[in-house]
Amino acid sequence: MRHIVRVIIAAIFAVGSIVRPALGQGFSLISDAEIEATIRAFSDPIFVAAGLSTDSVRVHIVNDRNLNAFVADGQRIFVFTGLLMQADHAGQVVGVIAHETAHIAGGHLVRMQDALRNATATSIVALILGAAAVAAGGGGGAIVAGAGAQAGQQTFLQYTRTQESVADQAAVKYLTSTGQSARGLIETLGKLSGQEALLSSSQSSYVRTHPLTRERIQLLSLEVENSPYAATPVRADFNDAFARMKAKLVGFLAPERALRDYPERDRSVAARYARAIAYHKLAQWDRSHREIDELLSVAPGDPFFQELKGQILLESGKPAEAIAYYTEATRLAPRQPLLELGLAQAQIATNDTTLNRAAIPHLEEAVRHDPDIIQAWQLLSIAYGRNQQFGLSSLASAERALRTGRMDEARGHATRAERELPVGSPGYLRAQDIVNAARPRPRQ
Repeated sequence: MRHIVRVIIAAIFAVGSIVRPALGQGFSLISDAEIEATIRAFSDPIFVAAGLSTDSVRVHIVNDRNLNAFVADGQRIFVFTGLLMQADHAGQVVGVIAHETAHIAGGHLVRMQDALRNATATSIVALILGAAAVAAGGGGGAIVAGAGAQAGQQTFLQYTRTQESVADQAAVKYLTSTGQSARGLIETLGKLSGQEALLSSSQSSYVRTHPLTRERIQLLSLEVENSPYAATPVRADFNDAFARMKAKLVGFLAPERALRDYPERDRSVAARYARAIAYHKLAQWDRSHREIDELLSVAPGDPFFQELKGQILLESGKPAEAIAYYTEATRLAPRQPLLELGLAQAQIATNDTTLNRAAIPHLEEAVRHDPDIIQAWQLLSIAYGRNQQFGLSSLASAERALRTGRMDEARGHATRAERELPVGSPGYLRAQDIVNAARPRPRQ
């Protein structure tokens, strides 16, 4: 499994974690092929019901223990790991996604668009969490950086009670149209309802930005009970996928907890998955291999089990052995940029010239599908350089710097790429674009 955070500062082969901190800001974004596929499976039917294009809405996972989710930049939903790890079943996650989708469809945060347009996912989270910290009276507002004045030192995410009620009703409508119950949303709000009386600094960020009232929850309950699907159980495939997602997150983010929550006597797939990951994180390699090998023996066609086996081998210093598992994962789940990235990383880590050359098309495929995967650009720069393609190496470094906000560095790398690449070639033209994009703008 390849877990990437779309941020900077990461040793190229130090990949033993599902997340990495974003510039010391106290949060991380998580990218994981399986988790993203699970969230998309939950979300896409709701997006369609809301009249939104499934291709235009992006869902990001924030490594933060708060039970929270929010919408920003028009069509981006940010879901916190705290929500995913504290939920009891898939319906609770689906309910929150439906509610946040309603905020998108209702245009409830239009005032944020000018401030957030063209911002990266990482900078959006930094801005939102920093502004929320200021609003709560905390000391974390420094991470807002230059945006503090723009934010007015107040949280951007401040829905009105009317908007919340409207979003609740729309969420029930979307879930009903997809044959699902909205009781999970009520259950999630119930987890939060006791926090309104707390001081702002002690409240969940969800409570501060999504006002709860007893009347709102009562009205939502009436809406849910009037739905013909009020008593419909959560889809079994959703719950199975949710159990694996939660096990994976707990295994990577809290391995000691994983071994408590998923003891050896629990032989479920989710439990064995959690233990395989937790033992890996705790460098108990033999136990980790035992658990993942058991899973592979019963489900050899699961691309994410193959991916995890490859990651365990790669991160325990056996990249050559990892390649076969990553190769099988990409065969079983084609067009998955994070799996392509994992395979390329194992190939490059062998320091074999032939395998380094073989890694390049996998990395090119990864950034073609998702140009925001920062580590893919970093690896491309290395692979191109080792292959004596110095112009493309500089161009990849420029792409990476541009996407992480280092404009001076991006301009320098792109200028070098212009000198190295054939005039008029696609790479040359892209280098010119980056030079222009990274040029200092006059102050208003």
